[in-house]
Amino acid sequence: MAAIFFPKEHPPGEKRVAATPDTVKKLVKEGHSVSVQTGAGEGAFYADREYVEAGALLEPEPQKGWGTADIVVQLNVPMASQISQMKQGASVVSFLWAFDNLEIVKLLAERKISAFAMDAVPRTTRAQKDDALTSQASLAGYKAVILAALHLAKIFPMQMTAAGTIRPAKVVIIGAGVAGLQAIATAKRLGAIVEVSDVRPEVKEQVQSLGATYIEVKSDESLTAVGGYAKEQSEEFKRKQAEVLRAHLIAADAIITTALIPYRPAPKLIAADVVQAMRPGSVIVDLAAQRGGNCELTESGKTVVKHGITIVGELELANTVAVHASDQYAKNVQNVLSDATKKGVFGWDLSDDIVGGGKTKDGQAYPGALITHNGEVLHPKVREALKLPPLATPAPVEPPKTEAPASAAPVAPKS
Repeated sequence: MAAIFFPKEHPPGEKRVAATPDTVKKLVKEGHSVSVQTGAGEGAFYADREYVEAGALLEPEPQKGWGTADIVVQLNVPMASQISQMKQGASVVSFLWAFDNLEIVKLLAERKISAFAMDAVPRTTRAQKDDALTSQASLAGYKAVILAALHLAKIFPMQMTAAGTIRPAKVVIIGAGVAGLQAIATAKRLGAIVEVSDVRPEVKEQVQSLGATYIEVKSDESLTAVGGYAKEQSEEFKRKQAEVLRAHLIAADAIITTALIPYRPAPKLIAADVVQAMRPGSVIVDLAAQRGGNCELTESGKTVVKHGITIVGELELANTVAVHASDQYAKNVQNVLSDATKKGVFGWDLSDDIVGGGKTKDGQAYPGALITHNGEVLHPKVREALKLPPLATPAPVEPPKTEAPASAAPVAPKS
């Protein structure tokens, strides 16, 4: 049996919570002792009494919760002050973004804390149920379209009236990952004409199945990394992509960008001069704002107007739909904890490919989501970033290539 603590999330304004009464009930049934900080679920409209009815204890003192728990589970990156309160050998399950938080990683290793990073879950078929990046990105893609519609001084659908015909809005979506696919489906449901750009040619069929037009950039380069992610492109390809995209972007009423590359800042795909050439009143919603933004003029965490264009760089859009975001994330972490619990006993199994990494059928290695364990940094690229020597038994290095989860692709809207 493990003592699991769910604290109230930080920073102020974070409404999501890592546990719901339903997931608490399941963890208690598995033999764990669960405590929830008083008021932790308020932002997602879960009352303290619901957690108590599910079998949890309320903890009004977060310091005590952090200091006595075997496992602390939250959504956001733990702060140094919180880690310092944890007992040695305990575990933390949360988003970690290790490459952006190397000092936190060092502290976790020094304290011998086992850190399971929800942002580092391998993209394998078996790990779909643990994939919090997917669950949160899908919600963000939906909300991005709603924000674009809110800020646009036009309506999305075509209307034929006695006063004349209103032409449908044109929406360009950059990136056809989970967030992009959800954005396509949502924009189509609202009646927009949707065009999509993605460097990976294999997403063309998915884009078209949702009723959107695929903007193709011809190239002989391999543009997909192991794991199905986009990879860093050559300067020549970037030049060709910018040329092809420019006309589409300038003609758009709304642009939604979702392009990210693992271990890299967000690629700059919308130059300042493109923004300047767009029609006044148009909107850009930049879902890559937290990693620097896909637009050169994006200001992280802000909504600004530049050259008459509204640029939305708000962070964590999933937080604005906290009920479903909490429900999805809580289920993700409950699956992680349940898989690590055998007959009521919790323990990290490094032979589990989700935890310790593994190999694809063709022998390519990929890392697991356990970043630190027993005082060591396990992830090879994080070790490299910290200038640590390779482990005696090298850990895997890249996520495996798998088909996109069927559940990640929204159903095409009916006309």
